[in-house]
Amino acid sequence: MREGWERLPKGLCGGCKSVQPDPKGHAPQGFRQHNEEGSMFQNNLPLAERIRPATLDDLIGQQHLVGQHGVLRRAIQSGVIPSMILWGPPGVGKTTMANIIAHSVKATFYTLSAVSSGVKDVREVIAKARNHAKTILFIDEIHRFSKSQQDALLGAVEKGVITLIGATTENPSFEVNSALLSRCQVYTLKTLDENDLLNLLQIAMQKDEKLRSKRITIKEHKALLKISGGDARKMLNLFELVIDSQPLGAYVITDALVTSVSQQRVAIYDKNGEQHYDIISAFIKSIRGSDPNAAVYYLARMIEGGEDVKFIARRLLILASEDIGNANPTALVLAANCFQAVTFIGYPEAEIVLSQCVTYLAGSPKSNASYVAIKQARALVRETGDLQVPMHLRNAPTKLMKNEGYGKGYQYVHNFDTNFAAQEYLPDQVKNTVLYDPGRNAREEEIRKRLKMLWKEKYGY
Repeated sequence: MREGWERLPKGLCGGCKSVQPDPKGHAPQGFRQHNEEGSMFQNNLPLAERIRPATLDDLIGQQHLVGQHGVLRRAIQSGVIPSMILWGPPGVGKTTMANIIAHSVKATFYTLSAVSSGVKDVREVIAKARNHAKTILFIDEIHRFSKSQQDALLGAVEKGVITLIGATTENPSFEVNSALLSRCQVYTLKTLDENDLLNLLQIAMQKDEKLRSKRITIKEHKALLKISGGDARKMLNLFELVIDSQPLGAYVITDALVTSVSQQRVAIYDKNGEQHYDIISAFIKSIRGSDPNAAVYYLARMIEGGEDVKFIARRLLILASEDIGNANPTALVLAANCFQAVTFIGYPEAEIVLSQCVTYLAGSPKSNASYVAIKQARALVRETGDLQVPMHLRNAPTKLMKNEGYGKGYQYVHNFDTNFAAQEYLPDQVKNTVLYDPGRNAREEEIRKRLKMLWKEKYGY
């Protein structure tokens, strides 16, 4: 690979298999040259990619980092680029900044996505980097790398084999290993304001060959800004989608039009928007409804959208108790092991563990009896207040307390042949209250039979 090449989205390059340009000057597979006007790939790229800035002067926003006195501008001018973590919300220029840095210092540039890359990919890049004077490795969503994946970077970063640029939307203090974090500078990128976003729209209409030929009028822009949520990439691509949806010549952008088009578009997954909640809701309800096919489908939607592996695993842990419970106690064990496993290994291998857990939970018998029991118990506590614990159940660590009757009359169940003593455990005011009603499934039917037998001995019915 040579300086100035930038990785393209998958499927956009049909060029050579080598990491070097071919004799005709075509881009290597999966890459394009920075600011390459009229590229064979240009028309296939989204608008945000087509007008991606190639220099710091073209970059919108982040002047505290790239302005005339910005720390990154000074670093580029000196030619000494530290390993760094770029922390900021989606669509504020993290990937663009990494591209510009690599191009400016004439470094070999590799990119990896933490969602789809593993330790093997990291080691391959490090091995290739030993053949180049300057190598920058850009890792998008680095917070999704597991500990072992992050550890694989340590030696190469410390020895200067690679300069690491990691991008993250999460606080690196919590999501990046302290050992790796100590070897990197952390730069915080700010959300683009309204003026920045409107400026980007004007630049797009002026510089993009496809838009430049159209007479576009932005009559209203609030919907564009609101739906994009400050994400420049999302705003530009929505802008292009709205334009493409209209008849030739009718390019008047209104809030109503933008809202209508955005609602018709079915995105794969937006982990920062409303669909985040819709997809996770459908995911949980599919497992609860014992439909492993739908459950795996929604799992794939989340994985493809880059959802945090720990978020998914936490929801499975909750579901294992809330919706399965004692109908299959092994479900909670498997979910707990799933959480531990995916936290350790990260993507992409974590998808296999998640799929196993999801299909198991979906196929398990269901019971919410434990969930209902704790909800009813809490309601009872709120209703009845701070009731006194029965004297025979109280702890009696001192002689005075024993004399006061603490613990008197308590029956130790293991002194009985059936390991059961017919004594009351609830306060007098709520005694005989039934809070846990075992579910109608094989395992809880066994629990029901045993409790019924014991209650007959205890209560006489």
